[in-house]
Amino acid sequence: MTGFFIIIMAAAVLIGIYSYFLLRRIMKFYGLDLSRMIFKIVNILLALFVVWICSNMRHTIAMALLHVLVLSMVLDIAALACRKIFAKKKETGLTNLCRKLYGSGLVPVMITAVLFTYGFVNMNHPTKTEYTVETDKKVRDYKIVLITDTHYATIQNTDLLKEKIGEINAQEPDIVILGGDIVEEGTTKEKMQEVFQRLGGLESKYGIYYVYGNHDRQPYTNSPAYTREELENAIAENGITILEDSYMEINDDLVLAGRADAAWGNRSGRASAEALLDGIDREKYIIVADHQPIEAEENDAQGADLLLSGHTHAGQIWPVGCFTELTGGLNYGEYRQGNCKVIVSSGFTGWGYPVRTQEHCEYVMINITH
Repeated sequence: MTGFFIIIMAAAVLIGIYSYFLLRRIMKFYGLDLSRMIFKIVNILLALFVVWICSNMRHTIAMALLHVLVLSMVLDIAALACRKIFAKKKETGLTNLCRKLYGSGLVPVMITAVLFTYGFVNMNHPTKTEYTVETDKKVRDYKIVLITDTHYATIQNTDLLKEKIGEINAQEPDIVILGGDIVEEGTTKEKMQEVFQRLGGLESKYGIYYVYGNHDRQPYTNSPAYTREELENAIAENGITILEDSYMEINDDLVLAGRADAAWGNRSGRASAEALLDGIDREKYIIVADHQPIEAEENDAQGADLLLSGHTHAGQIWPVGCFTELTGGLNYGEYRQGNCKVIVSSGFTGWGYPVRTQEHCEYVMINITH
């Protein structure tokens, strides 16, 4: 905890220092006399204000401001390189325009505005993503829908889910899997009940199945809007089967297993894949639904054919997802671990910010075939 605090304080100091010199340069560009005490004080206060805004990264304004600062740093580096390269060349109308745009401080603000406008539109246009998974096992064809991370009634128009339910039903899926974080800390009891009533309207041949995510039970608030029992009842009352360290056999050729959520650092005490899949006929096609895309090696070792997850939001804000990939995490799309195929959904919506600048919102259709 001490190390984390030190990192936060160091980041705050760096943001404050950079903001001070950035604002100083912009103020000078607009002709303010920085030798006057009043403008020195304004400069310092504005830098402290930036640090205060950025101290709560759960706010969209903080994320936008951080984008402006990072883009300004990139432009500073580019400007320094240009000064080195073109130091001895005569200034032209274009270079003069570039110098003025750079000095004004408007370029990173405009880029951020464009990015966030795109991100807002992107967040409110969920689409279908389709995968075909082939198997050599003697299994009939299945059409499976995966919906994860709706974070209902928080940052996305709730009518979007209602519209997509009709679209999904028209495709006549065999199985529907709800992959967790359907609700979260910001969801009221009424909206929690509403979303499961809507999801209960999904039509499938072999049922709707649910695995919990890390937010569903509202563990990150001291004032939950509903109890665990009320959540479980809302799910069950709408014909949705909860799979929590349990499995369901479908026909004589497919097994759907649901893991309990791993929580932070996989300290949930959930059953291992070995314990969960013990005794299952490995000749059957085995699907494991796990909110977080982890333990792919363990699932493969136990004979799982397909692991379905969400949780990552594919990063949501670029380039977060890129860092996940670079550190070896499963972020979005298709992966393979041995004989086990892994599909990670970007989620029906995002978390926290009403913008998505990395990947898209989706529900997933998986076709299992020979």
